[in-house]
Amino acid sequence: KHENKLEMRNESSASETTPLRRPDSQSSAHSGTNVARNNNHVDRSSLNTGQTTLNLPSSNNLDNSHVGERLHNDNNNLNSRQAPQQQQQQQQNIDMDTNRRILYRVALDIFILLCAGFPILLFYLLGSSYKRGFFCDDESLMHPFKESTVKNWMLYFIGLVIPVGVMLIVEILRAQDKDLVAMGATRRYIYRGYRIPDWLVECYKKIGAFAFGAAVSQLTTDIAKYSIGRLRPHFMQVCQPVMPDGTNCTNPINAGRYITDFSCLGVGSTKRMLKEMSLSFPSGHSSFTFYTMVYVALYLQSRMTWNTWKLLRHFLQFIFIMTAWYTALSRISDYKHHWSDVLAGSAIGATCALVVANCVSDLFPRESRTKPYLPRSSQDVSQTQSTVVVTPN
Repeated sequence: KHENKLEMRNESSASETTPLRRPDSQSSAHSGTNVARNNNHVDRSSLNTGQTTLNLPSSNNLDNSHVGERLHNDNNNLNSRQAPQQQQQQQQNIDMDTNRRILYRVALDIFILLCAGFPILLFYLLGSSYKRGFFCDDESLMHPFKESTVKNWMLYFIGLVIPVGVMLIVEILRAQDKDLVAMGATRRYIYRGYRIPDWLVECYKKIGAFAFGAAVSQLTTDIAKYSIGRLRPHFMQVCQPVMPDGTNCTNPINAGRYITDFSCLGVGSTKRMLKEMSLSFPSGHSSFTFYTMVYVALYLQSRMTWNTWKLLRHFLQFIFIMTAWYTALSRISDYKHHWSDVLAGSAIGATCALVVANCVSDLFPRESRTKPYLPRSSQDVSQTQSTVVVTPN
């Protein structure tokens, strides 16, 4: 009995000192339950205390997954078929918007050009100048009538055909120059699936700005003509003025008088001559030729950039300026204008050419100015002055 008690005490002490461990069967069963919790495809009914049994998914589950994969593939195939159609529809919408923008831009440019040019037509057809008086002994109005050396068709050829032809030739040559094409990043324009050539786009821009400036220059000249009404040097011969009392400038009674009430006898003169006899200031020929020729010279300076043709460019510029100069001088020798009329017309044309070339067209790109034109403080002065610092190695 005493031995049995000792054995029982030893067993109790051993059970108290050794850590408790789950039997293998129980641990395996516990792991099986964990697997069953983590995986929904495990059959819980087959879990035993002695062993762990894992059941694979049934054939029904395989069929369902296979059907899901097929539906997913069918949806992908359908989406892949619809994608090109959607892209094609989007591209068509983009092309339509691009075509519409191009048409709107061209229509707006034409409308603006008509707004600037239509008043010129009204002045030519319906305009009447200010009626200015004269002195019968004014020798500046007694010159004979003479035909123009530079006729109207010559003026239009010089001022329209030559500039447009020069721009077309230069832009075509620039389009064929690979170096210039590689340097310039031009925007591509596509209309109804047809890509508009770059040279045609550039011609449209340059000629459009040129035409707008010509209309503005001519309108400025006409406003001055009809507002001032200065008499031409051949006024006496064209008008042959007669006073209300039946006298004319040959009668001594009209000597030294400033005559405003008169009518034109106009023997041998046309209606057009009688209308233009009071449109001397400023000279229309001078303003038109100076605008067109100065603009072409500036255009060549900007676009004709080949070094091998540098001397040819300057020669053409000289020819164009001399053409305008000769046209202006011919208006004085033909007794069509006074010298001050020619000077004013030339100044108007040259000024319009400079403004249009630098502000309206893109011949000379304008850089953004972040600094003031003049320094405003000592700090600005120090910033505007460039300094070079040399440091020894």
